[in-house]
Amino acid sequence: MESEQTTMEATKKNGPGSGRTPDAGVEAGAADRLLAVAAGREVPSEVHEQVLRERPVLEVDRFNLWYGAKQALHNITMPIPHNHVTALVGPSGCGKSTLLRSVNRLNDLVPSARTTGTMRLNGDSIYDPRVDVIELRKRMGMVFQRPNPFPMSIYENVVYALRIDGEGNRGILDEVCEMSLRGAALWDEVKDRLKDSALGLSGGQQQRLCIARAIAAEPEVLLLDEPCSALDPIATGKVEDLIQELRGRYSVLIVTHNMQQASRTSDYTAFMYLGRLIEYGPTTEIFTKPILRETEAYVTGRFG
Repeated sequence: MESEQTTMEATKKNGPGSGRTPDAGVEAGAADRLLAVAAGREVPSEVHEQVLRERPVLEVDRFNLWYGAKQALHNITMPIPHNHVTALVGPSGCGKSTLLRSVNRLNDLVPSARTTGTMRLNGDSIYDPRVDVIELRKRMGMVFQRPNPFPMSIYENVVYALRIDGEGNRGILDEVCEMSLRGAALWDEVKDRLKDSALGLSGGQQQRLCIARAIAAEPEVLLLDEPCSALDPIATGKVEDLIQELRGRYSVLIVTHNMQQASRTSDYTAFMYLGRLIEYGPTTEIFTKPILRETEAYVTGRFG
């Protein structure tokens, strides 16, 4: 314990951006931390003070998840700031998408899944047994890796959530459709073809349509699960521009494997490794002066 404490203090003291060259002991300490995680030992998360000062839209509190006997998430505690973009990064299989899908309880669909701990959306428990999961999911927007527009018109895709809630006023539907498509930076491209099938749009347009469909319901949090992984570079750029425009207006939690994308689009970044939260802080600090050497090693491409 004493040697671990010494390593952590040395890491903080000689962190990136401090102007000091790390010695071999600090580098070894970083490796030791990763080995400790790989060995299944508990490792404390480093959460920057600035994150804790923000008003949270979502609170994850000592959350664990198992698939059968395999534990996929280990004691995750983190607040997701209101009206900011938060990115989850880490190597493949580190639990990013599992955590994201736990927010709207998609993991309930896996028979072997079980959880402990809790999550709260604007103070309301997500995992309370009395929660109506369908109503819960209406409070969130979800966009998956591959665009999944419904086989109906562009217009009906956008207003779908309002339709199923019983809204039939054409004026309201028209207003929400235009507002959401403008919010998704798609209005000018589709305003003259709203009656056309959404399946006729390009992949990038389909993904922005899915974002428009999600924000039409005015979600309390928008969940994006690697939304650009199936898109070409041009379409990816447009979706990233859209995420930038959503900053400050929506609370966004995004999973991405692309370090540059996380640095460009997010306000806060959480680094995960083997189901554990390692470090979480403002994106600029995570990418330029993280507290932990293993965080620096990951964001600079030295492992993962």
